[in-house]
Amino acid sequence: MHTAARVVRWCVFCGSSPGRDPLYRETATAVGTLFAHAGIEVVYGGGNVGLMGTVADAAIAAGGKVIGVIPQSLAAREVAHDHITQLHVVDSMHERKALMNDLSDGFLMLPGGFGTFEEFCEVVTWVQLGIIAKPCIVLNVGGYYDPLLAMFDRANAFGFINDRNRAIVEVVASVDELGELIAAVDPT
Repeated sequence: MHTAARVVRWCVFCGSSPGRDPLYRETATAVGTLFAHAGIEVVYGGGNVGLMGTVADAAIAAGGKVIGVIPQSLAAREVAHDHITQLHVVDSMHERKALMNDLSDGFLMLPGGFGTFEEFCEVVTWVQLGIIAKPCIVLNVGGYYDPLLAMFDRANAFGFINDRNRAIVEVVASVDELGELIAAVDPT
């Protein structure tokens, strides 16, 4: 009997704005393309704006599958992406994060703001607490996350994050490094 290959999905947390540096949009495009070519489905916040829309558009353009999860309040503002593989409209941000986790085998953080920071740090906390066991990667393109990563290291040095938990967050500096890391990571 033939067993179908397991679908691998990575959740991408990133900005609903494009940021000021074109490098961020170029990176988001490269990530969407990389995932599509690797047969990895993208799970993301469901928007058609900013880096979120860029990742989704690039994955779709490269023949990939994209699953969006967006709260009704944001979908109502007409930011929901209507050209992706599947869109889940949920009632709240809490429901959004729970569903994104359920649908995903790993998590990737690209540049973004408060929502991006919060969503990524929440899944890292879930791993720390043993609620989930999934890889968490920061794509620190152009050094964008240097201050946040320094804060993680400071919390480790001051005894608030132990070495084992600090190691939950893996860091890559380029899309090429990301490709190498995800090829080596078995999210199952």
